[in-house]
Amino acid sequence: MIKQNEKKVGSVLVQGAGIAGVQAALDLANSGLKVYLLEQSPVIGGMMARLDKTFPTGDCATCMVSPKLVECARNLNVEILTLSELVDLSGEPGHFKATVKRKPRYVDEDKCTGCGVCTQVCPVKYQIYHAPDAKPAVTLTPDDKQTTDTILEEHQDTRGALMPVLKEINSQFNYLPEDVLRYVSVKLDVPLSLIYRIATFYNAFSLTPRGRHTISVCAGTTCYVRGADKLLDRLQGNLKVDVGGTTEDRRFTLETVRCLGCCSLAPVISVDGEIHGNLRGKDVLGVLEAYE
Repeated sequence: MIKQNEKKVGSVLVQGAGIAGVQAALDLANSGLKVYLLEQSPVIGGMMARLDKTFPTGDCATCMVSPKLVECARNLNVEILTLSELVDLSGEPGHFKATVKRKPRYVDEDKCTGCGVCTQVCPVKYQIYHAPDAKPAVTLTPDDKQTTDTILEEHQDTRGALMPVLKEINSQFNYLPEDVLRYVSVKLDVPLSLIYRIATFYNAFSLTPRGRHTISVCAGTTCYVRGADKLLDRLQGNLKVDVGGTTEDRRFTLETVRCLGCCSLAPVISVDGEIHGNLRGKDVLGVLEAYE
């Protein structure tokens, strides 16, 4: 430990560059210490950068972690060591000696400007997408074709049109039909694999038919301790579907969410965005009847 009357000297090694490691490195660096941030993967950020939303606010995880990653990279007191592993640590507090094994990069990091020339001359090539021999076969009903064409025409001059097109299709059909996605792939000249990669990443999209009304049961801590699990059991029994399922008449789709931000009304369910709070099992049938 460093006493208040002593000058801060030396350096600190932080092993693991997840969100906790990044924050620790920033706190130590801002206190005046030299920090070596060690990470065995090629990038920092850890698992949080792969999350969709965070509990309990539902905020975008990437939006929260990205500013910290940028700040960490720009901090002169932080030296980021990616593709590196700690193989030995000896000594005593204040006088540790760390042995770090770093994997090769084949570029001089101090001279790198991010021009991208190295990727063009790299002897190792990774072909991410293999073009199909022929365009995928598409069979659409006249009504589906007209609906899809109208959506495509509306966004034909939009830069990066794929996302708004998928959003409109999901809204019109209540899911993303396979044949419609194939048709979009041909019309926009976008690989079908890329379309599916986007469609399966965002939970707002569905590849299976959904109901006209979406019931979301809050599974947050407050709602759970106040009986949300019993509401969910009652809904599953009345609708005869499991979580993620859709009733046979396609009237309701049942799902759970991490938090709806209405803890004072717990337990809470949302139907098409409309909040119903302070519910008990006997109230479920009344809520469903309002959407019949």
